[in-house]
Amino acid sequence: MPLPLYLLAVAVFAMGTSEFMLAGLLPDIASDFDVTVGTAGVLTSAFAIGMVVGAPLVAALARNWPRRSSLLGFLLAFAAAHAVGACTTSFPVLLATRITAALANAGFLAVALTAAATLVPPDRKGRALAVLLSGTTLATIAGVPGGSVLGTLFGWRATFWAVAVLCLPAALGVLKGIQDVRAREQATDGPDLRAELAQTARPQLILMMLLGALVNAATFAGFTFLAPVVTGTAGLSALWISVALVLFGLGSFVGVTVAGRLSDQYPGPVVAVAGPLLLIGWPALAVLADRPAALLVLVFVQGALSFALGSTLITRVLYAAAGAPTMAGSYATAALNVGAAVGPLVAAATLGTAAGNLGPLWASGSLVALALLIAFPFRALIAAGRSAEAPGQPLRLSP
Repeated sequence: MPLPLYLLAVAVFAMGTSEFMLAGLLPDIASDFDVTVGTAGVLTSAFAIGMVVGAPLVAALARNWPRRSSLLGFLLAFAAAHAVGACTTSFPVLLATRITAALANAGFLAVALTAAATLVPPDRKGRALAVLLSGTTLATIAGVPGGSVLGTLFGWRATFWAVAVLCLPAALGVLKGIQDVRAREQATDGPDLRAELAQTARPQLILMMLLGALVNAATFAGFTFLAPVVTGTAGLSALWISVALVLFGLGSFVGVTVAGRLSDQYPGPVVAVAGPLLLIGWPALAVLADRPAALLVLVFVQGALSFALGSTLITRVLYAAAGAPTMAGSYATAALNVGAAVGPLVAAATLGTAAGNLGPLWASGSLVALALLIAFPFRALIAAGRSAEAPGQPLRLSP
């Protein structure tokens, strides 16, 4: 694989770290700006909202933009947003930088997914995309916990600076390895934008996006406010927040890996097994949170189950949007980030209740329950595998 591809993956790693890193930094940010932890959690939702709006919007605009110039511009905007965030003493300004960074992130991914495939021979496009997207998985395993440690030792602003610096080698890779051609040149024979946007009216696509959003909302509801559970309910030191985040990241890697091997041909069994277990796991985590050993084990398990179920449902989004080849990824991204925006808001509303720090965990369980209730009548549709179908054909309503 060419070096520029790995440098693009570094940018995806930095962006993934930025999206998830606030889970370990919220208490310090809240204290620094003299706001509640619940209010600080809005920063996570702001980033997700920016991704929701930016993914389809910029994916549509980027069809006609020069590739290298676009990638470089998005990277520099992303880095600048973090530099401003690291310097500001105003919470509204910090909130604005999160939205700006999210828009830049959405734009970068929209272009990078196409650019990565042009760096390798046609028969290695799948491997190229895997290298690029590995940055997100590595962010949950190393970037987020590393950012938490950096924030604990040197303050949360140091983590923002680190993310900005990570963009520099990626920018060099863009300058040296990406041709300045228009993304649309790769898809001149495909459907026009209006036809791709029309896919969003399909009930099947709406269902899959809704289910993916609900499961991701549950994931972010619990994940965003994990730090107060670790230090408050479990009574562990701040450094144990990083341990918990590492375990969650390792679990997510296991969940994505296992589901990736099964979700194409056996999505029904994945949902049937992971769904109920995830539903049980969130309340169990709330009940056992005061026992550090049980807490850490369940954090790993919930990370695995959340990403196994979530990635399987998002795979169904991509299949349901097969008629929108340049926009399908933005629909999947939008579904994920609707959940990432809603989850922390729902969780924050529970912090002022009698449940206290454990409220977000109960909220996660409720969101999973809602997803499973909606999914149950459509279980045959979800279970419809794609192993025997051509990518461009519509899904059948029965296995």
